[in-house]
Amino acid sequence: MDRLASFANDPSDKPPCRGCSSYLTEPYIKCAECGPSPVLLCLQCFTRGFEYKKHQSDHKYEIMTSDFPVLEPGWTAQEEMALLEAVMDCGFGNWQDVAYQMRTKTKEECESHYMKNFINNPLFSSTLLSLRKAKDSRVAEGAIPFKPSDDPPRPTFDSVLSRDMAGYMPARADFMEEFDNYAEWDLKDIDFVDDDSDVLRALKLAVVDIYHSRLKERQRRKKIIRDHGLINLRKFQMLERCYPKEVQELYDVMRRFARVVGPIEHDKFIESHALEFELRREIRRLQEYRKAGIKSFCSAKVYERVKRMREDERRKRTMLCDVLQYIQDGRACQQWLSKQAAIDAGITPAVTTITVSATGRRSAPPLNLTGLPGTEKLNEREKELCQVVRLVPGAYLEYKQALLNECRRQGGLRLAQARALIKIDVNKTRKIYDFLIKEGYITKA
Repeated sequence: MDRLASFANDPSDKPPCRGCSSYLTEPYIKCAECGPSPVLLCLQCFTRGFEYKKHQSDHKYEIMTSDFPVLEPGWTAQEEMALLEAVMDCGFGNWQDVAYQMRTKTKEECESHYMKNFINNPLFSSTLLSLRKAKDSRVAEGAIPFKPSDDPPRPTFDSVLSRDMAGYMPARADFMEEFDNYAEWDLKDIDFVDDDSDVLRALKLAVVDIYHSRLKERQRRKKIIRDHGLINLRKFQMLERCYPKEVQELYDVMRRFARVVGPIEHDKFIESHALEFELRREIRRLQEYRKAGIKSFCSAKVYERVKRMREDERRKRTMLCDVLQYIQDGRACQQWLSKQAAIDAGITPAVTTITVSATGRRSAPPLNLTGLPGTEKLNEREKELCQVVRLVPGAYLEYKQALLNECRRQGGLRLAQARALIKIDVNKTRKIYDFLIKEGYITKA
């Protein structure tokens, strides 16, 4: 019992016996003289004196077993490994599931043993403390890396934030689904034995080399994601919105080059362009002042105020032209113009009566369809409907096609189904539904 086997509890995970090729169960025999590939034998083959190539029955041997106490009596080495694997699988504190997976200890025994030997053990705590101090001293010697995602949030599984973080698990620093997630599948059935030919052994080594390169690519991508703070997507988007729109577009274009530079260099590059944008905008503003003959900042303030007033007046005139283009009620237009003239003159405008319908709502003028896309596809009755309902032709054609398809599929259509299909005002839906029924486009269910 010179060494401890670190195999899992699953028999298929253990190496086969060299003699009978059956899966080994503890205890088993390991030759101490043959190598580098070990010769492992079950007890039956060992008692028969099995010999293989250079291995002889009189070689020194080791008994491989884990059925002996390590930290305290009553806990064998195999149970210690099973406890650590169960805590890794079920999580710290989930002692009920840990005990269920072990099957040889109770929940209280698992908790007390783990806390006593792995948490509160002064030997382990001093070792971890020294490792932490050594790590801090190494980090302090070099530059401190920029990590906006330090201490990222820990969302619940399948939550919105978990999906935003692409399934990242901060406690393990891994993703739920890694890059090239099935890279291990090509390696799971490879086994190196002494009978392999040179070509077969070279082929297996090539597969292992390919697997190592895929692991390196996975680690490289994860390092880029961590260093540039891409795990916490919301925080990254908030940082991006701090820049002007022009700089945001540049940020989006230059993001692909972040993989070839460090996070600090990439942020300095973006910040320098943001500063350049601000300087260019300030230079254009000063050139505009110089062109207008302004030589002092006091005059510049007056110029900016007058410029804003001029822009407001131009915007009002543009808005008035848009309103007059679509208004067909001349009386309402005249009232609106009189009201605006009174406001501009500083006079309180007179209250005018507005036509009100029986339901207490203001009656809206018909919609002007001139120049709207899709008008040429409507007949006169459909144009009249769109004007009264105040619905643009493009939307009406989409609603009409949706109702026709649903009517053909079901052999008829009810008003409730039409309202569930097109999400607009229920009164407009009723008018469209009645119009299509009257014109014979659809039938009632």
